[in-house]
Amino acid sequence: MSDITLGTAAAKVPEAVPRTPPASQIGLQGWLRANLFSSWLNSAVTLLVAYFLVRWIFGFVEWGIVNAVWSVPNNQTQACRDLRGIGACWAVITEKHRFILFGTYPYEEHWRPALCVLLFVGLYIVSAMRRFWRKELAYIWIGVLTLIGVLMWGGVLGLSYVPQERWGGLVITLILATFGLAFAFPLSILVALGRRSSLPAIKALCVIYVELIRGVPLISLLFMASVMFPLFLPEGVNIDKLLRAQIAIILFAGAYLAEVVRGGLQSLSKGQYEAADALGLSYWQKTGFIILPQALRMVIPPLVNTFIGFFKDTSLVLIIGIFDLLTAGKTAIIEPAWQGFGIEVYLTVGAIYFVFCFAMSKYSQNLEAELNRHRRR
Repeated sequence: MSDITLGTAAAKVPEAVPRTPPASQIGLQGWLRANLFSSWLNSAVTLLVAYFLVRWIFGFVEWGIVNAVWSVPNNQTQACRDLRGIGACWAVITEKHRFILFGTYPYEEHWRPALCVLLFVGLYIVSAMRRFWRKELAYIWIGVLTLIGVLMWGGVLGLSYVPQERWGGLVITLILATFGLAFAFPLSILVALGRRSSLPAIKALCVIYVELIRGVPLISLLFMASVMFPLFLPEGVNIDKLLRAQIAIILFAGAYLAEVVRGGLQSLSKGQYEAADALGLSYWQKTGFIILPQALRMVIPPLVNTFIGFFKDTSLVLIIGIFDLLTAGKTAIIEPAWQGFGIEVYLTVGAIYFVFCFAMSKYSQNLEAELNRHRRR
């Protein structure tokens, strides 16, 4: 009888209702409370930073939008000079944007470098989509880069020939960065594997290359490629200046990326190598299917950090007379009528660099998170 009573009483006990956390601890309110207002000191610093940030935003809007001059007739910049310190003179960008983006490329042919910039951006977008990560992607790269070369040089298909000396601006920056990293990355993998090789000659050669290249600044390599290297060529033989700069950038980037990749290889446990050997895989099968995918996934952040650094370092080609994006921006304000409006030009150039670098950073974060999710499954 007592068992029946206890069973009846237990049946009448309602199940526990799941409780939700207070609204002040979840969502945006919870994040603000945990990160910005967790203590009186944190709250004071947050309010102080917010005050200066709001003041700066209102000041920039007033300077860059409300009081700004967007265009002037016939390079008459007096209207801009009357507003010095009060409003921005974006008219310099309106007037010089073609030179900043395309350098001294023939004006009537500007559609060609503009199309090349779009092709570069499209190539980046396609390469970022995992469904295109097949061997066909290599053919896409070869085809697009060949088309870019045809468009820039011309001389075929009814296009007028444009020498490399006329190239400049954003398209030069994209050419140097894209070709440089596209060739430097596979080179870095080979060098990183060579430094871990059991063959003394290959290991010594890779060590000498990395230590020698990393021991000198990029400017010195560019100077050697531009000034010293032609002295060793036979008489009458000349290599394009842009190609020499490209090779210097590839060698420099390859040495730095090789150390990043080697760090990823060393971070793997010995068991991964032993498991691959136990499966009877060859060296290249073990490296390509087991070792490298794991190593590269672990070093995505430093790899992208290096990519971003070298994308910005392309501005150093100024020393050998190549007009990249930053150099074109500097040259745009040499004209007496536009002297004194460098802030507007540098802000514009900086915004372009920021868009490309931020896109690389954001993509790497998403890729790393996606790969980690697949690994945990």
